[in-house]
Amino acid sequence: MKIQIINGPNLNLVGIREPGIYGSSSFLSYFETLKKRYPAIEFAYFQSNIEGEIIDKIHETGFSFDGILLNAGAYTHTSVAIHDAIKAINAPVVEIHLSNVHAREKFRHQSLITAACKGVIAGFGMDSYRLGVEAIIELKAK
Repeated sequence: MKIQIINGPNLNLVGIREPGIYGSSSFLSYFETLKKRYPAIEFAYFQSNIEGEIIDKIHETGFSFDGILLNAGAYTHTSVAIHDAIKAINAPVVEIHLSNVHAREKFRHQSLITAACKGVIAGFGMDSYRLGVEAIIELKAK
């Protein structure tokens, strides 16, 4: 099984940026933990602050990977283009958020990508990614 993880803008600063919301560990350290927990899964990781690069990665992996975990960051609330990219591919996409976006500022309550995704996991910190992996495993088992 192959799972692509895509993180959007400012997620390269997790562990530094607003640790009260996003935690104090970097995603890269968590990524190593995730790979050890699921040795039978081939993980790929990509992060970009640029919308077009995120879309390119969705296109690149959306036909050859078994699933995508996408934390689009602020693009979640603004990007019709990412929504359309998700709809164009075969791989199921699980929308991921570290924080509970519904407990935050009102503008974060709406996602433009949710309707194109298989599901949403939010509010469990880094564990949101593990829950997303479990969701993809279950989707593929059906």
